[in-house]
Amino acid sequence: MDDCIIIGGGPAGLTAAIYLSRYHLKIRLFDCGSSRAALIPCTHNHAGYPEGISGLDLLAAMRAQAERYGTVREVAKVTGLAAAEGGFIATIGDRTVRARSVLLATGVVNHRPAMPDTLHDQALAQGQIRYCPVCDGYEVTDKRVAIYGTGEHGAREALFVRSFTKDVTLIASERHDLPPEQLVQLENAGVARVEGPISDWALADAQLVVTLPSGRLAFDSLYPALGSHIRSELAVAAGARADDSGCLEVDDHQRTSLPGLFAAGDVAKGLDQISHAMGEAGVAATTIRNMLNADTPLWR
Repeated sequence: MDDCIIIGGGPAGLTAAIYLSRYHLKIRLFDCGSSRAALIPCTHNHAGYPEGISGLDLLAAMRAQAERYGTVREVAKVTGLAAAEGGFIATIGDRTVRARSVLLATGVVNHRPAMPDTLHDQALAQGQIRYCPVCDGYEVTDKRVAIYGTGEHGAREALFVRSFTKDVTLIASERHDLPPEQLVQLENAGVARVEGPISDWALADAQLVVTLPSGRLAFDSLYPALGSHIRSELAVAAGARADDSGCLEVDDHQRTSLPGLFAAGDVAKGLDQISHAMGEAGVAATTIRNMLNADTPLWR
C-alpha cells in the first residue's frame, strides 16, 4: 500500500510529490497529461524566472525534481476513487491501487471559444488568445483587448483588464446579460460592448480578427470569459463536499470533508495561480506527513 496517491501532474501535484518524496514517503503520482500549465507559452509571473518560462519547461523541471527523490509517476488517468478500510482505493483502467491518503490536484478546464483547434493553439502561442489576466495582464498594457463573454463573470474580467489598457471591448457570446450596477461600472470605465456571437476567427498582422453580426473587429488579444469545468468528480463521488461551482471545500490545511482526502490547486476554491497552487500543495503534503506519522511513527 502506498502512503499517498497524488492525482494530477500539474504544479500542485508535482510540488506535493517533491515534498512527500523528501519526507521519505511511498507515493505514486498519476498524470493524465492535461495540466493547464502545459498550455502556457511563457509565464513572466512566476517568481525566479525574470525572463519567463514556458509551462512545458516548468513542468519538465518539476517532474525531474520529483523523480530525483523517488516519486513514482504514471502517465494514466484515475477513473474511480473510493474510501476503504485503512485509506482509499483508486481505479486506473482495469486495476486498482490502495493508499493511506490521497491528494487531488486535478485542476480545472477552461471552456474554449468555438474556433478551430489549430487556430486556437496558434493564437494561444502568439498571445492573441489569453486566459488569465492575473497572469499576463501586464503583457496587454495599452493594447487593444477583447473579453469574450457576458454576465457578472465577463464584466468582472473586462473591468480587471481595464486597469492595464483603456481599449477594452466586451463581446457577448450571444447577447449581453449584465447586472445594472455592472453596466454603470462598464460605462464609467469606457468599456465598449458588442453583441455576439463570433461567427468566424482569423489571424492577420499579429492580431485576432473576429466576425460579428455588426462586422469585423481586430484585437491584439482576446480573453475568453466563458467559465470553466472544475475537475472534482472523483472526490465528490468518494464523498467529499464541493460548492455550487464544483470547487472542493477544504480547510486551512487543505483537508477536504472526507478524512484522509486532500485537495490543492485550482480544484479547490482560491486564486488560480501556479504560485498559489504550489503553496497549497506544500501545506497539504506536510499535513499528510504529520497525519500519517500520528498513525504510525515515520521512524527510520
